[in-house]
Amino acid sequence: MDRGNCTRRELLGLVAAGAVAGQLPRSARSADNARMATRRIPGTDDAVPVIGMGSSNTFDVGSGSAEREPLREVLRHFTAAGGSIVDTSPMYGRSEEVLGDLFSELGLRPKIWLATKVWTRGREAGAEQIADSMRKLRADRLELLQIHNLLDWREHVPTLRGMKDAGKLRFTGITHYRADAHEDVEHVLRAEKFDWVQINYSLAEREAERSLFPFCQERGIAVMANRPFADGELFERTRGKSLPPWAAEIGCASWAQYLLRFAASHPAITCVIPATAKPRHMQDNAAAGSAPLPDARQRARMAEYFATL
Repeated sequence: MDRGNCTRRELLGLVAAGAVAGQLPRSARSADNARMATRRIPGTDDAVPVIGMGSSNTFDVGSGSAEREPLREVLRHFTAAGGSIVDTSPMYGRSEEVLGDLFSELGLRPKIWLATKVWTRGREAGAEQIADSMRKLRADRLELLQIHNLLDWREHVPTLRGMKDAGKLRFTGITHYRADAHEDVEHVLRAEKFDWVQINYSLAEREAERSLFPFCQERGIAVMANRPFADGELFERTRGKSLPPWAAEIGCASWAQYLLRFAASHPAITCVIPATAKPRHMQDNAAAGSAPLPDARQRARMAEYFATL
C-alpha cells in the first residue's frame, strides 16, 4: 500500500530544500549513492538487499503508457539503488502481467529476484495457476514460490517440490499477513520444511518477535516482511510529527525510512517489501536500506520514540 502521501511529500520536500539534508549523512539522502545493506539467505552463501518491493495495489494497471510510465520509473529507481527482490501474486489483479511486460521491455529480468505465490484450492488448479503466473511473468524459473495465506498448503507442497527438482524453482515459502495467523504459520513450518516465510512486521505489528522470529532463526528460515507501514496506518500516526532530533544518527531522512529501517534491522528479517507506484517514494524506500542498519540499542530507541507519538 502507498498511503500517507502528504507526509512523505512534505518530508521529501524538506530534504530537497536542504532543511534536513544538511544534517544527514550521504547514505540517508541518496539511494543512488548509498550502499544497500544485504542479508544472507539462511542455508546458502547468497545475500539479498534488505529492501525489496511488493506489488499489491500498485502494479494492477492497464496497458496504457500513461498508466505504466510511473511504474517503469519505479523499477528503474529500484534496480539502480541495488534492489532486486520483487514480490507479487495472482491475487494482485494484473500485477504479474504488468511486471512481466515491464521486465521484458526494460531488460530487467536478469537483475530481478522474482517471487510469486499460489493461491487456490486443489493440486491441479494450483499447478495451472503457477503455470499461468510464470507465463504472465515471462519467467521459465522462479527464485521463490510461496503458498499464499497457507491456502490448501498440503496439496501444493508436492508441486513446489517437483519444481525444485526440475530446476524451475530455487526456494519454497508460505505467507500470511495477520498476527492472529502466526500460530498457524509456525505450526505449518514445524510440519513441513520451507525455505522462506513472509509475514507482517512493523512498528505497529511486532507480534512476530515473540515466537515466530526466534523459531525462524533457530530453524534457518528466511523471513520476508510485508505490511511495513501497516497498510498506511503508520503514516496516519506520524502525520505532522517531527522525526527525532537524532534521526541522522540512524540514517533516516523521512518517516518512511524510519519505519523501514526499523523493520529491516531485526536480525530475523532477510528483506522488507514495501509497495509503491510513485517513483519518488521508491527512491525514499530504497534509501532506507543503506548500510549500516540500526543496532539493538538504536532499535530500542526508535521504538521508544515511536511509542510517544
